[in-house]
Amino acid sequence: MSVATLPVPAVTAAPAPAPQVADPARLATRPMRWWLLAVLGANLVAAGTLVVLGLSPAAAATMASIDVGLAALIRQQDVVNGLFALATRTPRSWPLRVRAAIAQVHQVGAGVHVGAAISAIAWFLAFTVLTALAPPTPLRPAVLGIAAGILVVLVVMAALARPSARERHHDRFEHSHRWGGWASLALFAALTVVLAADAPTSFAVALATTPGTWILLAVAVAAVVPWLQLRRLPVTIDTPSDHVALVTADRGRPVRIGSATRIARHPLGQWHAFATVARPDRSDFRLAVSRAGNWTGAFIDDRPDHVWVRGVPTTGVGSVSRMFHGVVWIATGSGIAPVLPHLLGEDTPAHLVWVTRNPERTYGAELVADIRAADPTAVFWDTDANGKPDLVALAARAVAETGAEAVVCISNRRTTLRVVGELRRRGIPAYGPIWDS
Repeated sequence: MSVATLPVPAVTAAPAPAPQVADPARLATRPMRWWLLAVLGANLVAAGTLVVLGLSPAAAATMASIDVGLAALIRQQDVVNGLFALATRTPRSWPLRVRAAIAQVHQVGAGVHVGAAISAIAWFLAFTVLTALAPPTPLRPAVLGIAAGILVVLVVMAALARPSARERHHDRFEHSHRWGGWASLALFAALTVVLAADAPTSFAVALATTPGTWILLAVAVAAVVPWLQLRRLPVTIDTPSDHVALVTADRGRPVRIGSATRIARHPLGQWHAFATVARPDRSDFRLAVSRAGNWTGAFIDDRPDHVWVRGVPTTGVGSVSRMFHGVVWIATGSGIAPVLPHLLGEDTPAHLVWVTRNPERTYGAELVADIRAADPTAVFWDTDANGKPDLVALAARAVAETGAEAVVCISNRRTTLRVVGELRRRGIPAYGPIWDS
């Protein structure tokens, strides 16, 4: 099945450069920052209220546990899928301005996650200071030691999650979030137990009546569930060029259109998410792995016969296309992978502009044929032959000539944020990944 297509805009040469705008990346990520500020603001209100009422170590610990739970749960795969499912049920009959705002759903989790993580660090710091100043108890040294350990882990995770640090040292960021997350969870459990043992009431009563106990339990369940779904999948790999590997696998059940699957060579190794190129009512799917670093380079060269997957496929930003009457897709290179499932399996009128090096030579004739079948009007911009186009002007012209309501851009971080930000400056609803945390 192919999607209804929008009229094709004439493209004969690279368009004139678009007007320059100030820091379009900030405009592209503005909704995320508003959610971040909302979470920080709520925590400041809570802090002011507690200070007036009398801020105690127990209250600070409870607030810290709430923020830790919020930061972790908002990132859980089923929670992410639930948020997207709710947003994409928005009727197309609603005003465009309302739909365009709701379509920013991918930035909700980003802002909440970052805001809650920052707040958790502040609350753990407050808890540590208040505990040190409180009258001594038998287990006070253990409480302070564990609290200090939690602070160190959280600060390191936050430092390595900064956009600049994440870009320069991506592997360190991945390791810090994986192992730091498990370490903070273990330390949080130890702190909860020690605090209950140090309480004036019985251990069982203190443990059962502490909010942190139940928040810890919820976070632990959310963290463990994806690992209970760990599976080893045989794969076949085609490498039409040394730049890309087309991976075919089968989960045994249909894969959600517009989702991404996390794969690893080893369960305790690096995990990477790739868009699933799925077809309606079929359980097999493809992944496009482009050479973009040591892990992907080794994957393409080694061509393994199996991969590991865990959890469920997670909905991606392209799913917001269902909310509009027409969408222009802008993809560069392997960004075509998240786009193709929407072209194959959805009824939203669409027009694709794919900018890449010689498409058939780089990605293979089969993939190019799938794209042409899904969108006969698709524009293939060969950068080897035509150079790099002005994506902003190209997208804006496609919107004007097709009547599309929105643009979805899938490219590298810098290009995506620039294109999305500049299109929004022109009043065109535009969306793309924001690499937030």
